[in-house]
Amino acid sequence: MKRIARLTLTCLLALAAGAAAADDALPPAVLRALTAAGVAPSSLGAVALPLEGGGRPWRWRAEVPMQPASTMKIVTAAVALDRLEPGQRGNTELRSAAPLQGGVLAGDLVLKGGADPDLNVPQFWALLLDLRQQGITTIAGDLVVDRTLFRPARPDLGLPPFDESPEFPYNVVPDALDLNSSLLTIDLESGADALVATPVPPLPGVTIDSRMAISTKPCAAWDEDWKPAQVERDAAGIRIALQGAFPADCKRRVWLQLIDRLDLADQLFRALWKDLGGTWAGHAREGAAPADARLLARHDARSWVELLRPMLKTSDNPTTRLLYLTLGVPAMAADPATPTTALAAAEVRRWFAEQHIDARGLVLDNGSGLSRSERITPLQLARVLEAVHAGPHGPDLAAALPVAGIDGTLKRRLQDGPATGWARLKTGSLRNATAIAGYLRDGRGRRWVLVAFVNDDNAGRARPALDALVDSFARRGPQRGATRATPRRR
Repeated sequence: MKRIARLTLTCLLALAAGAAAADDALPPAVLRALTAAGVAPSSLGAVALPLEGGGRPWRWRAEVPMQPASTMKIVTAAVALDRLEPGQRGNTELRSAAPLQGGVLAGDLVLKGGADPDLNVPQFWALLLDLRQQGITTIAGDLVVDRTLFRPARPDLGLPPFDESPEFPYNVVPDALDLNSSLLTIDLESGADALVATPVPPLPGVTIDSRMAISTKPCAAWDEDWKPAQVERDAAGIRIALQGAFPADCKRRVWLQLIDRLDLADQLFRALWKDLGGTWAGHAREGAAPADARLLARHDARSWVELLRPMLKTSDNPTTRLLYLTLGVPAMAADPATPTTALAAAEVRRWFAEQHIDARGLVLDNGSGLSRSERITPLQLARVLEAVHAGPHGPDLAAALPVAGIDGTLKRRLQDGPATGWARLKTGSLRNATAIAGYLRDGRGRRWVLVAFVNDDNAGRARPALDALVDSFARRGPQRGATRATPRRR
């Protein structure tokens, strides 16, 4: 029995060794780039799947769950293309149950969020203009901000910041009312000695003081010496003190997450309504629209299919998170307790099952890749791309991906080679992860799905290795055989 057990163990070890040896060769240029970055080949996971038959998959640690960074946006986009109606749009509504007496709305006005990523200041102004055109001059009650499309209504509250730059747009945690992306618009203008900061539009209850030093850095590097602002709120209003340093003789319009989003709604409404000739003495508060509230005005966003292009080209985290939450909305009525993010995750897993994609090892968080916990294998993401390509929405996804050397996050990468202008690839980057995923053709004109992740403390330095992989594939297609592991440089 012991001899049989030893033989069984030997067989298992041999099978495991055979499975480990099943990886194909890494191109020499990729190995050189990994070595130069101080990254071991074992930190890379990659796979290529042929889209037109006649070839077999190429893989390197393809079934290891890894951090995908922003390439996870492909999953959210793929499921949304299949689950949402082609013309489905987010919206913002103004509603009220109060009577209109002359030009006075004798009660509260409800600002109801419907996952509208296009509601910036000009669109909000136009929405309020529609209200004024109905003869309303005075609002006697409060502004009730209704974010109840998602659960919880304020997912940002109590959530620790993702990194040390919570003020910047990529860190916004969206809710159903995406007013100006929850950001304060500010004009920054410096001379040789001082910086002047002005809210846009001017807000009656917001004052911005600059404590920023003036630096000699170029204007394009305005954010390099930025430090978190100090924000104080009292009966007189909101005072923001900017910190850090700003380049001399520089002018920038920036969007920053500096004040609570309820205060932002209050201030923007107050300023724009006054600009339109209206009067209001109330305040903004969170709440839900009464069941009998009638529709007064509405803004419709672009359809989600239209939004995929800017979302993926620029790697827009808040818009992707908003889309991900939208996937969970249909299940909320039947499940009144589960958070919308969990319902969205369940919908993604159902889609994986329908596409016969093994979801083992898949970890979902917010659907954007701006997460320390999200995990997916290179093979799983490749299967997602393969499934979309084979379906009716393949052209929509492909058109939304950055084009190598041409636009989006690939504009300054892969600018001179066979992938330029042909490869359509989503990029991803976190502190310890870099990734690329999408479609390309090889030197024989065959089309492939290619996915590659690097998870390593030196991942940021390994981006040239991913570019080398894309370039090698675009020139020669897959390489076969064994690769000798290169030790990590210390």
